[in-house]
This record gives sequence, C-alpha cells and structure tokens, in this order.
Amino acid sequence: MAWVVVGVALHFIFGKTFLFVYINGNYSDLMNTIMYYTTYMGTAQFIVPVLMIPLISERYRHRWYLAYAVACSIIPMIALHTMKVLFAKPRPMHYYEGTNWVHILPHWDRMFENSFPSGHTEGAFSLFCFLSIILPQRFRAVGALFFVIALAVGYSRVYLTAHFFEDVYAGSIVGVFFTIVAYEWMHRYIHPRFENGLRE
Repeated sequence: MAWVVVGVALHFIFGKTFLFVYINGNYSDLMNTIMYYTTYMGTAQFIVPVLMIPLISERYRHRWYLAYAVACSIIPMIALHTMKVLFAKPRPMHYYEGTNWVHILPHWDRMFENSFPSGHTEGAFSLFCFLSIILPQRFRAVGALFFVIALAVGYSRVYLTAHFFEDVYAGSIVGVFFTIVAYEWMHRYIHPRFENGLRE
C-alpha cells in the first residue's frame, strides 16, 4: 500500500520525462551490467524455474501448488496484455526518437510500441507476490526482500530504455492485484469444491 501511494506521488510530482531522464541518465558500467541481468527476473525463463523450486519441499509437492502457480501467473499476464493492446502507448525509443541523449547500448533490446504497462515488471511482481503469499508464517519477513527485488526489475526497465515510470508502476499494480485475485478465487471457490468432491 505504501508503494501505491508513493508511486502515484512520484508520477504527479516529477512527471514522465523527469523520472525517465533521472533513472536512464544516471548510469555507469557496473549498473549497465547489473540492470541488464536484473531485468531477466521478469521473464518466463526466470519465473518458471523459480516456481518449480518449492516442489523440492514436500509441503508444496501436490497438484494444488501447481494449479495456484499457473493461475497466479496466467491471469495477471492476460490482464496485462489486454491493457497493452487497449492503451497501445509508445515506448521511450519512439517517444524520444531523434534525440541523442537517451542512454542505450547496442546489445539492449530496442522496442518502440506497447509500453503500458510493463510486462517484465508485472511478471516480477506477480512472481514475488505469489511467493510471499505461500511463505510459511515464520518466513513472511522475506516478503520485504521480494518487494525490493521486484522493484529492481521495474527500475531496470526504465534504465534499459524499455519503459517509462508509469508503465513500471502500472505493471507492479497489475501483477500484485491480479495475483491476489487469482489466489483468492482459487482458494475460495475452486480448491474447496474439488476437495469436497474428492472426499465424497
């Protein structure tokens, strides 16, 4: 909830261009490397293997963990791509086309369309929100670390010239909101129905 308030405040106080310039323009060789790899934590290549890790524990080695993991990944993703098509906003590379001050390296992806919301940010926030939900109570404090990691993925999207701050902010909200909706829907309606059916 703090992020919901802070994100809105940052956007309206500083504006689109200032936030982009501040993040994208404060770069170094070390940050170039860190951000390039950090951003992959919002991709399926990272998310799917991480979702498999809990299967090591017997606590999660059942069909319902997989059902929750799939629902909490697919539903936010569908919501995100629907919004991308509806809004169809240009990315920074398009918005600032013709300028020479944007920081971008040759091996970074060059994307021009469907900027809003950020898919990588949605993926990261959805993943780490789901992991925070399923953590045993004694490890719930780790959720704060998960939030910082997800936020770093969002930061990397602006740093790498792929998105504006508003795209990242919206992606984080979409990821968390629809992950919680999917989890609660499964937990309240689907899981009990099937469990009761099996008992009968």
